[in-house]
Amino acid sequence: ACVVNFQKASILLIITCVVVLCFLWDLLFKRYGSLLWDKLSAGRTVGRKKKLWIKRYLMRSRNEETAVQRRFFTFMHVLLFMSFSDAGAEFVFGPNFADHLFAFKVEHTQLGIKVFISLSHVSFHAQIGFIMQLAVGASPAESLAAAGNIFLGQTESILLIRPYISRLTCSEIHAVMTGGFASISGTVLGSYIAFGVDPAHLLTASVMSSPASLATAKTLWPETESSQILCSLLEAACRGASSAIEVVANILVNIISCLALLALMDSVLSWVGSMFDCPAFSFTLICSYVFMPLSFMMGVSWEDSFIVADLIGKKTFINEFVAYQKLSEFIRKRKGGGAEYVGNVKQYLSERSETIATYALCGFSNVTSLAMLVGALSKCVCHSPGASGGYQPLWLRSLIAGCVSCFMTACIAGILYIPDVHCPDYLTAAFNGSVVNNSSQLLDCCSRLYDSVAGQGQINLTLGPGFTLSSLRGCCDLSPHTRVNCSASPASA
Repeated sequence: ACVVNFQKASILLIITCVVVLCFLWDLLFKRYGSLLWDKLSAGRTVGRKKKLWIKRYLMRSRNEETAVQRRFFTFMHVLLFMSFSDAGAEFVFGPNFADHLFAFKVEHTQLGIKVFISLSHVSFHAQIGFIMQLAVGASPAESLAAAGNIFLGQTESILLIRPYISRLTCSEIHAVMTGGFASISGTVLGSYIAFGVDPAHLLTASVMSSPASLATAKTLWPETESSQILCSLLEAACRGASSAIEVVANILVNIISCLALLALMDSVLSWVGSMFDCPAFSFTLICSYVFMPLSFMMGVSWEDSFIVADLIGKKTFINEFVAYQKLSEFIRKRKGGGAEYVGNVKQYLSERSETIATYALCGFSNVTSLAMLVGALSKCVCHSPGASGGYQPLWLRSLIAGCVSCFMTACIAGILYIPDVHCPDYLTAAFNGSVVNNSSQLLDCCSRLYDSVAGQGQINLTLGPGFTLSSLRGCCDLSPHTRVNCSASPASA
């Protein structure tokens, strides 16, 4: 009988997924001809230079807890800066303003950030996008927005380039929107970490999504137009705060109306499903079946693909906060060590599936965020008469491009993922076989063995817990260490 090994075929499936996406793009957008390759040439150059750095970052972040803490500590400075607006909100709304999280905690942060952005435009902030412009070939405005999306939200990055929005081309607007959909903000990243999601994967996904969103946006909507691209500090601060009020108001109105329409749709589908003895029938459930092949092609095991597809459906048509909250439940169940199946129902995901899901969910590419972005852009763009009507075709396309960017980073994470194994048992099994495979996992475990050795360079060595003399000899034959005396005899094993 022919048995398919899904674990060994996962990388082939991921590559197939990328090829299918590229093939579809070629069919849909072939009318742009060589413009696609002109825009992607800079991205390919950057990718060749950065792929080893990305792999090193992912592999080192798995086992270096101190490195994760150091990156998280750096990120906490960003959260500290964003929390300065709490002082103003507490004075106006009282000490319990955070009870209404979205309106008085998330949205008022934009007021403080807008003041800082306005002040920065007077001095130097508008020039930050120049670095990414040189690396990727994008315009300064869209490069600045993409860089801001790493830690700022999609609406805050819109405010970052507000003085130039009325002069942006359709391709640039599309790139700005795609960057917002492909990333998450610093205000919610801490919440996802509190859920139990790996902070190293979240931070890596945020950084990787920035150039990925530009590449995807320029593929779906290449530039065919010519890009056209400041008062006292007090005036700039007042003007920034005043303009942010209209943006925040439009965001709140659009988010309420969008969630109301989604609730109405779910209610209607549930009513229809109840007539067929399926009251759980909903728009999210439909999408979970639609995304099931995609989650499988991203490298998720077949047993976990339906669960990950359901998470993607919740993220796309509700928001990523709900999806990460559900993912955190699976993480807690796995770490709790309970039964994997209860009544033929899978209770948690594998570590590989959790990693891929973390990257796939790391973005604002959902209908709720689309309403927020429309509210923010409508106020910024509508100051130019008749401008907003021409940008309506961008809404759905940029949402799809943001989703594709998240899925691409998830595919890369699936390719580079190395499962965490118990090295003493792994080395014993590897060197007891007739053939030793010189794999990266084997070399990594040998490196851990060398690090555990006490008395390096001495005659008598002390091996770490679980490691054996045969494993040390095998590692010395495979990859000798300069600081370990391989000819010495272990004092204990």
